[in-house]
Amino acid sequence: MEAYTYLLINFFTIIICFIFSFHPKIKFNRYFWAFLKASSLVAVFFVAWDIWFTAHGVWWFNDRYLLGFRIGGLPIEEILFFICIPFSCVFTYHCLTRFYDLEWSRRASSLFSITFVLLCVVLAIISWGKIYPFVTFVLTAATLVYLMAVAKIRWLGRASTLYGVLLIGFFLVNGVLTGTGLEEAVVNYNPDHFWGIRILTVPVEDAVYGYSLFLWNIYFFTLFKKHEEVPQQALETR
Repeated sequence: MEAYTYLLINFFTIIICFIFSFHPKIKFNRYFWAFLKASSLVAVFFVAWDIWFTAHGVWWFNDRYLLGFRIGGLPIEEILFFICIPFSCVFTYHCLTRFYDLEWSRRASSLFSITFVLLCVVLAIISWGKIYPFVTFVLTAATLVYLMAVAKIRWLGRASTLYGVLLIGFFLVNGVLTGTGLEEAVVNYNPDHFWGIRILTVPVEDAVYGYSLFLWNIYFFTLFKKHEEVPQQALETR
């Protein structure tokens, strides 16, 4: 049964959100295709990153909690992680922004972005020589610069608010993966390549890594969702 641990973590992360996707007041099932396109596109980058880090011993996986199937050196459960976790996050984003006004002012959003970018740059410099935090902070800074300065998105504030809420579930899921409640961790980190600061058993870098993963999924989901809604609205007006 232990071999199903990571698979079950993925399953329980997604199952409730999937069931409620068909609720008549939510109708997230209408956007399954938009989500799959978005998450698959984002997963290409993060899976490639994961493969490289695993190959270079930045982190590794405990076979005790895995089925044993690997693709590119990654457990199949790890690849499913990049679909299951984003599904729950995007579903939550869809629901809460549908029923609540979480909008920030443009000034507040810009101030937050600039402050967070500068913080990430400073932390990246401090992290020089430790590859996981360095790459994570550089990626997050680049993500925010692109979204605000190039894509000029308006939803960063509400997305950041929601990520703060999602951190509760994030630390629960990643907590189990990093050893909370288990005899051994599912995912292990090389102490030479990360800060060593943990919240429960979760490396603090994981929370920043998750923020970038979340933002890119929301970005592409929003784009694909708009493309799908245009023909639907055109049909409704005929």
